[in-house]
Order: sequence, then C-alpha cells, then structure tokens
Amino acid sequence: MPEISYGFIGLGNMGGPMCANLCNASILPTVFDAAGTAERAPEGATVGADITAVVAAADTVFLSLPDGPVVAEVCAAIIGAPGRRVSTIVDFSTTGPEAAAETGACLSDAGITFLDAPVSGGRAGAIAGTLTVIASGPAETFEALAAPFDAVGGNVFHVGPEPGQAQTVKLLNNFLSATAMAATSEAVLFGLSKGVAMETILDVVNVSTGRNTASMDKFPNRVASETFDAGFAMALMTKDVRLYLEEVRKAGVPHAVGGAVTGLWDGADTVMPGADFTEIYRHIQAGGET
Repeated sequence: MPEISYGFIGLGNMGGPMCANLCNASILPTVFDAAGTAERAPEGATVGADITAVVAAADTVFLSLPDGPVVAEVCAAIIGAPGRRVSTIVDFSTTGPEAAAETGACLSDAGITFLDAPVSGGRAGAIAGTLTVIASGPAETFEALAAPFDAVGGNVFHVGPEPGQAQTVKLLNNFLSATAMAATSEAVLFGLSKGVAMETILDVVNVSTGRNTASMDKFPNRVASETFDAGFAMALMTKDVRLYLEEVRKAGVPHAVGGAVTGLWDGADTVMPGADFTEIYRHIQAGGET
C-alpha cells in the first residue's frame, strides 16, 4: 500500500503548532500560509509556493483557517487547482454546521472526501498536542487518520457521518466555554466586592460545584496574573457564540441564555478590538453590558 502524503494550509496560532506536532510525529506535510509560509513552516515540513503546490503534492490536506468564508475560498482554489492530487480534505477550522455541510457538498462534487474536524483546547492545547478533535464524516476516513489525529490531539471523537455534526458539537462547547468565562468573571467580581481574595474564591470554587474551565484554568493562569494571554482572540470567541446563536435559532430550540451571552461578547468585542478572549473579565469589570 503506497504511503499517504500530507499537506497543511494555515499556519497561524492554532495551525502552526498543530503542524509542528505532525512533524514531530514524522508526518511531514507540504505547507502553505497566505501570511508567509517560510517563516511559519515548522522544521521538517516542505514549503509550498501556493495552494496549488500543496494539493499537487498531497493526498490528504489539513486546513486550519479563521472562518467559513476563508475555508470556502481555499476549497474553491483546491477544486480548481491544476494537477491536484488531493483526495481528502480535513478541516480543523470552526465554520459552523451550515458552512461545513456546503463545503462537504462542493468537495464531494469534485470527487474529494471531506472530514469536518474542528478542535478544542486553545493554543496551549495545540502546542502540547492535547487538543480535542471533534470529527464528522465517513467513518473509514476518520479511522484512516488515526496517526495524525493522535499527533495533534489528546482526545479524538467521531461524532457522526455528516459534515456539520462536528461543528455543532464544537459550537455548543465554545458557547459553554464563553458562558463559563463571562459568568465566572461576574462571580469573582462579586466576591472581590465583599473583600474576599481572588485566590481564595478560586480555591473554594475549584473544589466545589461551581468549578469550570474558566475557574480552573483561565482565571488562575491568565486573569489573576493579569497576563490575559490565552492566545485565542475575543473576536474569534465572539464569532463562535454568534454562530451558535444563529444555529440554535434555526433549530428552533431554546436560546434565552445564548442570546444574553452573545450580546455580552458582541459588546466586549466592539469596545476591545484585538483583545484576548480572557479580557472579557476587564470588560465586565468596567461595567460592560450587552
């Protein structure tokens, strides 16, 4: 059986360290990044001149891109690329269920298999190789990618056969993360107002029923230190909660909490452009409302 060759498009905050972990596992892709490939390519990767070069060299190409429109643009370029070899596209981006389904249909029409595979765990997880990989698409394609998924992820799930199902799980996860971050900010500020130290609040909460990813990780490591450096932009979290709200409205399921949380993050992103998502604490501290 011939050895599979790989490609990777998008070497930013998440894609760069994910690609580096592939290289560390001796999975050496041909790579491209529109912002500059040579300076972002990890050791061991082959630098591609453009998207055409990647899809001409690789059977399976991974994408890690900012949003659905960029993914659609790149996939259109892949479909139209002369001499393309690629037969499978794996998208690690967060695009939303509808966009993933449309991407899957377009690629299928071009004879390319698509695996929708967003990840969770932030830049720290991408660097450590401990991301959660949430995949949907053909089971046999998912199973064939066990080695690269293990290289980038600590937890790997196949959640369904259709592109978009993985996006559904990723969006609901990010909504819960955004809610925890905002709610923990309010709760901590309440405790501080009564003269209780932040460290004490977190010590109690983190062995009690209110513990969550914000109280266990973001607050002790990013907020209490005032570094606010989780490496995930507020604009991206805001995009994800907006997508979540759009999708739950389409689904006709309850979304009162979703509406409130989305409004809060929209407000923060408007007044704090370029901020890390942990800086929602500063927004709420300053009296930011929806």
